Amino acid sequence: MAERGTPTRGMDDVDAVTRAVLTASRVLVAVTARSLAEVEERVTLPQFRMLVVLSTRGTTKLVTLAELLQVAPSTAMRMVDRLIAAGLADRQANPDNRRETLLRLTGKGRHTVENVTERRRAEITAIVERLAPGQRSALVEALTLLNDAGGEPPADAPEPYPLGWADPSAERL
Repeated sequence: MAERGTPTRGMDDVDAVTRAVLTASRVLVAVTARSLAEVEERVTLPQFRMLVVLSTRGTTKLVTLAELLQVAPSTAMRMVDRLIAAGLADRQANPDNRRETLLRLTGKGRHTVENVTERRRAEITAIVERLAPGQRSALVEALTLLNDAGGEPPADAPEPYPLGWADPSAERL
């Protein structure tokens, strides 16, 4: 009988790799849930995702935010309304096009993203420290390949962006 976590077939078996990635995703989801525990009364996971997008992109149009989160603009607006009510975001009319709404984080929203990200980073660091140096290298290589295959850009910034999302210097509007 195979040991826990050891694939029963070859390492190139798509099913074995898929199971390993699903298991790893459970670890990461648990870390995410714990990192949000302190703010979960005020912010849901989807709302936190919106805060992270605003944190990394800066002032953003509502329609762009909805596209990035893959939700309908009406859903994005309801989420924004809740974040505004909590004092985490604010909105203003676009001075270049009064029909458009621009959204941005407040200081309180930025602080929330930073605190949750710091807790997440600390917990992931503690997990990674349990690996031997060779295992860490292998993990970096494997995750880089997975990220590339999934189309996720690398988090190359000196100070990584929350959740490793794209460079905020990219087009903001």
